[in-house]
Amino acid sequence: MSTAEDLNVTGLLGYTLKQTQHALRLHMDKALKALDLTTPQYAVLAQLELKPGISNATLARASFITPQTMHGIVSNLEKRKLAKRKNDPQHGRILCTELTKQGLNLVQKAHKIILNVEASMTSTMTENNKTLLEKLLIECFNNLNGMEQAKDQ
Repeated sequence: MSTAEDLNVTGLLGYTLKQTQHALRLHMDKALKALDLTTPQYAVLAQLELKPGISNATLARASFITPQTMHGIVSNLEKRKLAKRKNDPQHGRILCTELTKQGLNLVQKAHKIILNVEASMTSTMTENNKTLLEKLLIECFNNLNGMEQAKDQ
Protein backbone atom coordinates (compact mmCIF):
# COMPACT_ATOMS: atom_id res chain seq x y z
CA MET A 1 0.00 0.00 0.00
CA SER A 2 1.30 3.44 -0.91
CA THR A 3 1.90 6.07 1.72
CA ALA A 4 1.23 9.78 1.36
CA GLU A 5 4.96 10.31 0.81
CA ASP A 6 5.02 7.65 -1.96
CA LEU A 7 2.21 9.45 -3.75
CA ASN A 8 3.94 12.81 -3.25
CA VAL A 9 0.81 14.35 -1.73
CA THR A 10 2.41 15.38 1.57
CA GLY A 11 2.04 19.11 1.88
CA LEU A 12 -0.89 19.32 -0.53
CA LEU A 13 -3.64 21.28 1.16
CA GLY A 14 -6.37 19.40 -0.70
CA TYR A 15 -5.05 16.05 0.52
CA THR A 16 -4.92 17.25 4.12
CA LEU A 17 -8.41 18.68 3.79
CA LYS A 18 -9.71 15.36 2.41
CA GLN A 19 -8.02 13.39 5.22
CA THR A 20 -9.66 15.68 7.76
CA GLN A 21 -13.04 15.43 6.04
CA HIS A 22 -12.78 11.64 6.02
CA ALA A 23 -11.89 11.50 9.73
CA LEU A 24 -14.77 13.87 10.51
CA ARG A 25 -17.18 11.70 8.51
CA LEU A 26 -16.09 8.53 10.36
CA HIS A 27 -16.58 10.22 13.74
CA MET A 28 -19.96 11.64 12.68
CA ASP A 29 -21.09 8.19 11.47
CA LYS A 30 -20.07 6.61 14.77
CA ALA A 31 -21.72 9.31 16.91
CA LEU A 32 -24.97 9.38 14.90
CA LYS A 33 -25.43 5.61 15.32
CA ALA A 34 -26.89 6.43 18.75
CA LEU A 35 -29.85 7.99 16.89
CA ASP A 36 -29.92 5.31 14.18
CA LEU A 37 -28.88 7.92 11.60
CA THR A 38 -26.21 8.00 8.94
CA THR A 39 -24.29 11.15 8.10
CA PRO A 40 -26.11 11.54 4.75
CA GLN A 41 -29.47 11.15 6.52
CA TYR A 42 -28.41 13.81 9.01
CA ALA A 43 -27.38 16.11 6.15
CA VAL A 44 -30.80 15.68 4.55
CA LEU A 45 -32.68 16.29 7.81
CA ALA A 46 -30.56 19.39 8.48
CA GLN A 47 -31.31 20.76 4.99
CA LEU A 48 -35.03 20.08 5.45
CA GLU A 49 -34.91 22.01 8.70
CA LEU A 50 -33.33 24.97 6.87
CA LYS A 51 -35.46 24.77 3.72
CA PRO A 52 -38.78 23.01 4.37
CA GLY A 53 -40.61 21.85 1.26
CA ILE A 54 -37.66 21.83 -1.14
CA SER A 55 -37.61 19.44 -4.07
CA ASN A 56 -35.56 16.24 -4.09
CA ALA A 57 -33.24 17.63 -6.78
CA THR A 58 -32.50 20.74 -4.72
CA LEU A 59 -32.21 18.65 -1.57
CA ALA A 60 -29.72 16.33 -3.29
CA ARG A 61 -27.50 19.24 -4.37
CA ALA A 62 -27.65 20.87 -0.93
CA SER A 63 -26.81 17.57 0.81
CA PHE A 64 -23.96 16.58 -1.56
CA ILE A 65 -25.84 13.45 -2.65
CA THR A 66 -26.88 12.16 -6.08
CA PRO A 67 -30.59 12.36 -6.93
CA GLN A 68 -30.74 8.54 -7.04
CA THR A 69 -29.26 8.24 -3.55
CA MET A 70 -31.55 11.03 -2.33
CA HIS A 71 -34.63 9.06 -3.38
CA GLY A 72 -33.55 6.14 -1.20
CA ILE A 73 -32.69 8.32 1.77
CA VAL A 74 -35.99 10.22 1.65
CA SER A 75 -37.92 6.96 1.27
CA ASN A 76 -36.21 5.59 4.37
CA LEU A 77 -36.85 8.81 6.30
CA GLU A 78 -40.52 8.61 5.26
CA LYS A 79 -40.79 5.01 6.48
CA ARG A 80 -39.42 6.16 9.84
CA LYS A 81 -41.94 9.03 9.83
CA LEU A 82 -39.15 11.61 9.99
CA ALA A 83 -40.04 13.27 6.68
CA LYS A 84 -43.05 13.54 4.40
CA ARG A 85 -43.43 14.34 0.74
CA LYS A 86 -46.22 16.13 -1.06
CA ASN A 87 -46.82 17.37 -4.58
CA ASP A 88 -45.60 20.84 -5.41
CA PRO A 89 -48.72 22.99 -5.97
CA GLN A 90 -47.15 24.71 -9.01
CA HIS A 91 -45.53 21.64 -10.60
CA GLY A 92 -47.58 18.47 -10.20
CA ARG A 93 -44.67 16.16 -11.00
CA ILE A 94 -42.30 17.65 -8.42
CA LEU A 95 -42.37 16.22 -4.90
CA CYS A 96 -41.47 18.50 -2.02
CA THR A 97 -40.12 17.11 1.23
CA GLU A 98 -40.45 18.46 4.74
CA LEU A 99 -39.73 17.30 8.27
CA THR A 100 -42.33 15.79 10.52
CA LYS A 101 -42.36 16.72 14.22
CA GLN A 102 -40.43 13.51 14.89
CA GLY A 103 -37.90 14.49 12.23
CA LEU A 104 -37.46 17.94 13.71
CA ASN A 105 -36.93 16.51 17.19
CA LEU A 106 -34.40 13.99 15.88
CA VAL A 107 -32.39 16.49 13.84
CA GLN A 108 -32.17 18.80 16.84
CA LYS A 109 -30.76 15.91 18.92
CA ALA A 110 -28.36 15.14 16.07
CA HIS A 111 -27.13 18.76 16.00
CA LYS A 112 -26.02 18.39 19.63
CA ILE A 113 -24.16 15.19 18.81
CA ILE A 114 -22.44 16.79 15.82
CA LEU A 115 -21.49 19.84 17.89
CA ASN A 116 -19.73 17.44 20.28
CA VAL A 117 -17.86 15.81 17.39
CA GLU A 118 -16.81 19.23 16.11
CA ALA A 119 -15.74 20.24 19.63
CA SER A 120 -13.50 17.16 19.76
CA MET A 121 -12.06 18.02 16.36
CA THR A 122 -11.17 21.56 17.45
CA SER A 123 -10.43 20.84 21.11
CA THR A 124 -6.82 22.05 20.94
CA MET A 125 -7.66 25.25 19.05
CA THR A 126 -8.20 28.68 20.51
CA GLU A 127 -11.48 30.43 19.74
CA ASN A 128 -9.57 32.83 17.48
CA ASN A 129 -8.09 29.93 15.51
CA LYS A 130 -11.51 28.25 15.16
CA THR A 131 -12.91 31.50 13.80
CA LEU A 132 -9.91 31.91 11.50
CA LEU A 133 -10.24 28.32 10.23
CA GLU A 134 -13.90 28.87 9.39
CA LYS A 135 -13.14 32.14 7.60
CA LEU A 136 -10.31 30.56 5.61
CA LEU A 137 -12.43 27.56 4.59
CA ILE A 138 -15.21 29.89 3.48
CA GLU A 139 -12.67 31.93 1.52
CA CYS A 140 -11.38 28.75 -0.19
CA PHE A 141 -14.96 27.73 -1.00
CA ASN A 142 -15.78 31.15 -2.43
CA ASN A 143 -12.56 31.20 -4.47
CA LEU A 144 -13.38 27.82 -6.02
CA ASN A 145 -16.97 28.85 -6.73
CA GLY A 146 -15.70 32.07 -8.30
CA MET A 147 -13.48 30.01 -10.61
CA GLU A 148 -16.45 27.90 -11.70
CA GLN A 149 -18.64 30.94 -12.30
CA ALA A 150 -15.93 32.68 -14.33
CA LYS A 151 -15.44 29.52 -16.43
CA ASP A 152 -19.20 29.29 -17.10
CA GLN A 153 -19.35 32.85 -18.43
